Amino acid sequence: MPDESSPATTDPSRPTRGGGGGGRRRKPRAGRRKALVITACTAAGLVVLAGAGAGFLYFKLNGNIKGVDINAALGADRPANVDNGSMDILVLGSDSRSGANAKYGKDGGGARSDTAMVVHVYKGHQKASVVSIPRDTLVTRPACTDSAGNPVAGGNQQMFNTAYEVGGPACAVKTVEKMSGIRMDHYVEVDFSGFKKLINTLGGVDITTQQAIDDHKSHLHLAAGKHTLDGEQSLGLVRTRHAVGDGSDLGRIQLQQAFMKALINQIKDVGVFTSPKKLYDLADTATSAVTTDSELNSVNELAGFAGGLKGIGAGDMKMVTLPVQYDPADPNRVLPLEKAGAKVWAALKTDQPVPASALKGSAGDKGAAGSVVTSH
Repeated sequence: MPDESSPATTDPSRPTRGGGGGGRRRKPRAGRRKALVITACTAAGLVVLAGAGAGFLYFKLNGNIKGVDINAALGADRPANVDNGSMDILVLGSDSRSGANAKYGKDGGGARSDTAMVVHVYKGHQKASVVSIPRDTLVTRPACTDSAGNPVAGGNQQMFNTAYEVGGPACAVKTVEKMSGIRMDHYVEVDFSGFKKLINTLGGVDITTQQAIDDHKSHLHLAAGKHTLDGEQSLGLVRTRHAVGDGSDLGRIQLQQAFMKALINQIKDVGVFTSPKKLYDLADTATSAVTTDSELNSVNELAGFAGGLKGIGAGDMKMVTLPVQYDPADPNRVLPLEKAGAKVWAALKTDQPVPASALKGSAGDKGAAGSVVTSH
């Protein structure tokens, strides 16, 4: 399985810039799909809203966006639409090593979803809950159809991230819907190279490390203190786990959540509306960086989607990890805590906050990396 042990995500000799060292919800239609991706879509929508007046720019940006028809692939075998004003989005960070991503290693049988988050936007679109699903969670993967239309058998005790590997986006969505009982309104995906380009176009992300990070496997080396991370360093951070906390994937999720908050804060200060070139560059990069469901794969749809999320800041997002326990048979795998997980999904399904009681006793809060990175 490809992971952060793949070739460099950062250059240790490279100096670090900086310091010391109203979306629609489940409206019936006739046919309808890394922490970091939601921000990409938000950025794309905001800049498109502000600067897509010229026709050629519209068609250029429109042509950037890649779409996947999740509805056609899944058909009627999905949870029911529930029109309560909220919205659920499955966000995936793909670890594909094809094309520009080849420098990060070889595919171990295909791309997998290294980062997976269910983003629930509450009615009114002023607050959100984000539920991270550990990639190593053992789940019951349903039978599905891959991107070529071939049937893919389901199975018990399958790693969650294999759903994307064997069946692509539609299989990942179906697996999440079977786990949660919640229909995903949208799907958003970003890969390594797209993530890096987005961060570089934004001008980097400001973070503070409370301790030094020296991870030879992700090739990230940061002293304790303030930093402005470029795209390569940011990618190294969200892939790091061996040098922080307990060295687990659960600790890496905590780093990803902290970085996502810093990135959201950064979006508000990039100054795109005062610079036409910055505006276009950000729109071009963001629309090129993502793959979406077929209902978002146009500038107008993406702009409307992002416009419905722009009022949500980092302080308005509650980020949690799906309740899990380490697998007694294999410490590199985790098992869902079924009753606790059911409380999490029930809360989102009824547009309620995730109860603290659902997270008590979960290994997801024991990654010990939650305070390593903060924004400044």
